[in-house]
Amino acid sequence: MRSIFIAALGFALVSCGSGSANWRDLGGKCASPRTGIDPATGKPFPDQKGSLNDEKMFLRSWTDDTYLWYNEVPTLNPAQFSSATAYFDQLKTPAKTASNHDKDRFHFWIPTDQWEAMSQSGVEVGYGITWVVLQGPRAPRQYVAGFVEPRAPADGLITRGLQIISIDGADFVNGTDQATIDKLNAGLFPATAGETHAFVMQAIGATSPNPAVNLVAAQVTSNPTPDVHIITTPTGTVGYILFNDHIATAEGALVNAIKNLQSLASPSPISDLVLDIRYNGGGFLAIASQLAYMIAGPGPTSGKTFEQIAFNDKHQSSDPVTHEPLAPTPFLNQTIGLSVPAGSPLPTLGLNRVFVLTGSGTCSASESILNSLSGVDVQVIQIGGTTCGKPYGFYPQDNCGTTYFTIQFKGVNAKGFGDYADGFVPGGVGAGMLTGCQVTDDFSRALGDPNEKRLAGALSYRASAACPATNLIPSLVFGRESSESGLAGDGPVLKSVWRQNRILRR
Repeated sequence: MRSIFIAALGFALVSCGSGSANWRDLGGKCASPRTGIDPATGKPFPDQKGSLNDEKMFLRSWTDDTYLWYNEVPTLNPAQFSSATAYFDQLKTPAKTASNHDKDRFHFWIPTDQWEAMSQSGVEVGYGITWVVLQGPRAPRQYVAGFVEPRAPADGLITRGLQIISIDGADFVNGTDQATIDKLNAGLFPATAGETHAFVMQAIGATSPNPAVNLVAAQVTSNPTPDVHIITTPTGTVGYILFNDHIATAEGALVNAIKNLQSLASPSPISDLVLDIRYNGGGFLAIASQLAYMIAGPGPTSGKTFEQIAFNDKHQSSDPVTHEPLAPTPFLNQTIGLSVPAGSPLPTLGLNRVFVLTGSGTCSASESILNSLSGVDVQVIQIGGTTCGKPYGFYPQDNCGTTYFTIQFKGVNAKGFGDYADGFVPGGVGAGMLTGCQVTDDFSRALGDPNEKRLAGALSYRASAACPATNLIPSLVFGRESSESGLAGDGPVLKSVWRQNRILRR
């Protein structure tokens, strides 16, 4: 499913059937069955000839059985929806949180072939740019390039810190008419490889824009750990890992990253680690468990719970998808075959604390790293902005070529804590607060630069246990200070919606 720039969605409460049939029996009955071999499994597609109504009834039954808040889903007439996906979009709780946000803002679907390409190999159509929304999505807007994937179409043309002025001649900052919005959407989220769109960019604080550049969309392969290096300080060697995605290839990439740090620091071990996950929205929960173990080692994690997950009240003793008895998820100490052969011991750093760089783009499986390490008394020092706040997750569910994601469980750490729906806040007190400092994202420097404000803040806190005096430096939004995220210089990160979640494997 393509991301949207501005959207409005109606909501109606009407009567419908209960969807009480077993969703497993209803699955695979499709209005347009797939034929041939599923490239992901090497087996024929399981689809049978069915109807659109069959697909809707599957979704209702699956929701009634596995959705965490199934008893809050409104009764809807499936006949009023022209597609299964439109119906699914409404099969969630309409409740609000105390802060008036949607209780469930993580409900989504994606074409199965796209899900398999991105989750397994990190391939996605685009330019290789991670956009950060400092102002928007309504006008006036400020979207800034936060990260550019090496060797992607934008590499060498767009650099971190450049903000969009126009796309294909359409005014990005102040455009409001529908034709302009459509043009901006088309350029910001290209649908197919080979599309070319002209971007005019400008550095923050500059008075005039750069010349236009043509970006050609391509199948971009994400590198989950694009920067791993050490920083030499008077009090020891500090390791730095930029970790952007919990995708399957991250298993091997993180193993190599830890081994690389050990090699670079040899003969002495690194004394501290800075883990930069400011743009890491999550993905496979198993990757988070492996990384947490590799940071802490067997001492604090042996026999301890990484995360205990709980489903709805229909499934208090067993998993509704796998039927396995519910048991705590351990800290995984071996490879599990996501991208490297299973069964090999994971390397470890054996640290009793970790510095973590965060922002509003730090979500779900990434938050599990913070929560799980805190749960076994590894000190987590948080530098940056408040995380997205998602202690929930799900299993991906394919049906008729669409993979659906509905919230099915919530998780807590070894101490029973999981109440961070409003995110982890650096340097606060009470639930969801961690030791550390609020520091703005510094778009004037590259990620991994020791002088970049968040990394510099971590190094400063490491040296003095004090936050930098000028940690909150406002980001200029065309001459005025503004940010809808609450922290100047921090805002929502535009990533594929599935990359902002906590996902279990069957």
